[in-house]
Amino acid sequence: MSRLIRVAAVAIACAWTAVAWVRPPIAASFPAKPVRLISGAPPGTPADVAARAISDALAAELGQPVVVENRPGAINTIAMAAVAGAPPDGHVLGLFGMVSTLAPNLLPSLPYDTRRDLVPVAQLSWVANVLVLRADARIGSVAELIDYARANPGRLSYASGGNGTPAHVTAELFKQTAGVDLLHVPFKGAVAGVTAVIGGHVDLMFATAPAVAAHVRDRRLKAIATTAPARLPGLPDVATMAELGYPGLTVRDWNGVVAPAGTPPAVVSRLAAAVQNVLAQESVRERLRAVGLEAAQAWGPDEFRRLIDSELDRWAALVRRAGIRAD
Repeated sequence: MSRLIRVAAVAIACAWTAVAWVRPPIAASFPAKPVRLISGAPPGTPADVAARAISDALAAELGQPVVVENRPGAINTIAMAAVAGAPPDGHVLGLFGMVSTLAPNLLPSLPYDTRRDLVPVAQLSWVANVLVLRADARIGSVAELIDYARANPGRLSYASGGNGTPAHVTAELFKQTAGVDLLHVPFKGAVAGVTAVIGGHVDLMFATAPAVAAHVRDRRLKAIATTAPARLPGLPDVATMAELGYPGLTVRDWNGVVAPAGTPPAVVSRLAAAVQNVLAQESVRERLRAVGLEAAQAWGPDEFRRLIDSELDRWAALVRRAGIRAD
């Protein structure tokens, strides 16, 4: 009987080997059709530019068209819900960024679970933030800003692109770190916030470098610090918050690619390798630099997951302390 069982086991193993031989691995047959990259960012924003900067090169890597599809709204959750509910075969991807780590802490409920329903693939880019003041402000440094704000609580106002946006939470982190009281003035979009500071209607803003660098050079805004980990090549005279004694105020927006949970590991690995190959191309890196974005290092799924997890925890704590709610 034992010999019969051994013979049967060998026969089954041979049969499975034969099946594996005739059926190509899923990673080898992927992609079988165009890939959709769903973005919750409006067209023309840094996140959208990042997606479009890689789409053609990624298509060349994968051998299929990569189509960027914009689905803005609800703090990027409309786009991420579409990704989470898509077939987990790698043909539907999402553009996931810092704002997506804020959403679970700002909205009463989400149609998906960020950690459970989305699989990190690879990070794409970083974008630095700059603390800018209206051009006619008598304040000329972070130290002077803090001194004035402490002596005049609630008198200085700061702009953002809306409740729960990166500009908002970065300013709230600054308030908590420096022990100051500033008045929040939310606008419908970051561009409107920057315009309000230029016009002198609001005193300051933590805005992305691409949105304000030209205005700083033209002296329409005054830059007094950046929350990047190092000085920005385009604004070399602007000190970092860490240099000024506030290492906890190192904040950068970022974006990357995610897939639906259940996507085969082999497909995730194929996508991650393709993204890393694209980001290694100087033409792609130059397109990102042209709009103020920095290409991420060759970070794969594990590294990107650690970034997402750390940001989820970081902003959950801040939102609780500040009592921030979405509009």
